[in-house]
Amino acid sequence: MTELPDWLTPNLPEAARHPGLAIAQLGDKRSFGRGGFVLSSPAFDTGEELDPCFTAKEEDAVAPPLEWTAPPAGSQELILIVEDATTDGDVPQCHWLVWGLAGQRGKLLEGEVPPRTGKNHLGNSEWLLPDPPVGKTRNYVFQLFATELPLTLMPGASRDDLVASLKGSITGCAVLTAPFTGVEADVGAAWDEEELN
Repeated sequence: MTELPDWLTPNLPEAARHPGLAIAQLGDKRSFGRGGFVLSSPAFDTGEELDPCFTAKEEDAVAPPLEWTAPPAGSQELILIVEDATTDGDVPQCHWLVWGLAGQRGKLLEGEVPPRTGKNHLGNSEWLLPDPPVGKTRNYVFQLFATELPLTLMPGASRDDLVASLKGSITGCAVLTAPFTGVEADVGAAWDEEELN
């Protein structure tokens, strides 16, 4: 396994420093945060725990809201890759592949269906709900890339397809991290109607 690039190391918490992350393969010191390019969320600050409402621990869970500043000039499209960096394998587990986002300042609302999505770790084209075992912490890395050329990938493309198509065309990149520790699922209160009468 290769090492994490020096420029990326101080920008990730220690537990999320996986050398197989997409940003380690596609980004560089010049493109990271270029021109003030920043990815954030109104639901959590970088390094803060994900709310269970974005995980498999709650019913009707959805993807978290995300916001980003204007990418570097000349950017045509934005691409989001979310990966679980807490793995011993060479490649982190992919939780979300999104592309087709306009190359400008923008956002994804909580639970919003993005324009184009690819296959996550389980082969589904949707937000893969974080579901670590109870008491175990996983670290999720939200990576946003700006590219100078629009992608021609078909919906349902794989992570490898997406990464390959992005090489050499990145104008800027940004990162947001959030851990989540497994908790018991929220099954809700089971009330018997007769008990309420």
